[in-house]
Amino acid sequence: MSRRNFKVLYISGEVSPFVRTSALADFMASFPQALEEEGFEARIMMPKYGVINDRKFRLHDVLRLSDIEVPLKEKTDLLNVKVTALPSSKIQTYFLYNEKYFKRNGPFPDTPLQSELKAVADKVAFFNVGVLETLLRLGWKPDIIHCHDWYASLVPLLLKTVYRDHEFFRGIKTAMTIHNVYRQGILPFKMLKKLLPDEVCSELHRSGDDVNMLYTGVEHADMLTTTSPSYAEEITGEGGNGFGLSEVLGERKVDLHGIVNGIDTRQWNPSTDKLIKKRYAPERMDGKAENKLALLGEVKLPSDTDRPVVGVIMNFDEFQGAGLIASSLKKLAAMDIQLVICGSGDQKYEKQFREFADANPDNVSLHTDCPDSFIHLAIAGFDILLMPGKIESCGMLQMFAMSYGTIPVAYAGGGIVETIEDYSEKDGSGFIFHDYTPKALLGKLDEAVNLYLDSERWQEIVDHAMSRDFGWKHSAEEYGGLYRELLES
Repeated sequence: MSRRNFKVLYISGEVSPFVRTSALADFMASFPQALEEEGFEARIMMPKYGVINDRKFRLHDVLRLSDIEVPLKEKTDLLNVKVTALPSSKIQTYFLYNEKYFKRNGPFPDTPLQSELKAVADKVAFFNVGVLETLLRLGWKPDIIHCHDWYASLVPLLLKTVYRDHEFFRGIKTAMTIHNVYRQGILPFKMLKKLLPDEVCSELHRSGDDVNMLYTGVEHADMLTTTSPSYAEEITGEGGNGFGLSEVLGERKVDLHGIVNGIDTRQWNPSTDKLIKKRYAPERMDGKAENKLALLGEVKLPSDTDRPVVGVIMNFDEFQGAGLIASSLKKLAAMDIQLVICGSGDQKYEKQFREFADANPDNVSLHTDCPDSFIHLAIAGFDILLMPGKIESCGMLQMFAMSYGTIPVAYAGGGIVETIEDYSEKDGSGFIFHDYTPKALLGKLDEAVNLYLDSERWQEIVDHAMSRDFGWKHSAEEYGGLYRELLES
């Protein structure tokens, strides 16, 4: 079977630089391009949230994709489609839009509040059905529809029920990637029952009065992937890391493939990056110091180049490590560092971090507005990236960081141990702590800070980190092989 001209549609709730709340957005910014280089034709569909700037990203309306009917159980709504190319590529990205569903509501929340449940259920049903109706109007038939996380988890089930006998959809295979298994989309069945046909509702995975959207996708997708072999083992084991899905994932283990993420080395390259203050490379590192000064100015911290700048970029929730950072704040403040906390999320943590920053204005800064340009400057300006996530399927931030000579200090888990070489006396590209405690985190961070004070040894670890190849090529070849196997099955 020829590898050329196979068509793959990627469905995601977020894609960088259009909107970013997690590493999924970074993955979607580069992964489809890597597969195009393997001979596949890629396109993307995502919601058009109100926060996405049409002018900035050159979104334009497509007349033949206007007023598309989206049939739900008790009503039919309309959607319109805007389109643009994924930056630095020719990959068509379609934005599905309906003012009622997407104008005021931002990206899908990981754990919807009680007050958000109806809006989220409405949005997810509309989006998933809308994807298939948009394909019909577009007339572009993919060979594979690759769904990412629970926001797109209805598509495999819809293809096996409502759209099963439709000629256009015959032969289409589905793949589903689990980026973080704890993000499952738990929604009330009674709400979805009003939106979806009975034949779909009868196949939703229910636990009591609730539907588990991710579990539903896992049951019905033809192929499953996750973003590292280690994480694939973790979520199918008995340690509770499957968050209730270990059994079904274990049953489908032959269909589950762990493949480490790559990064787009054209977009994430300090020698060519247009979003940082000054470009640099291992043989000319003065630019990194200039980015550090620019970052300190941006986050309103004193321009003290002798102390390391330690950065955290995370969602403020327990899984991404907000609790671990909160428990470590006093001792972090006592260290001879400048700490930059970047992110947003749980208001409890945001309030705690803000109060801490206000109390330590010379040492700590909180930055909650993190567009793509700021993330690039931060990665270039940090000396150390602290990654406290309790669960990390793979992550990409540590690979961005190492490519920019920023050394990660991270908790061992998933693809972290497959992408960071733990430092020893002779080599290494970062620091890994294995106990999920403030003591372990602070101990490893202290090791990194002490090494930073030895400029010659620090430069050795920086040089080693920057020499590593985190490109997509090998992983894209693995995905390409899996795609071809799927189409031949």
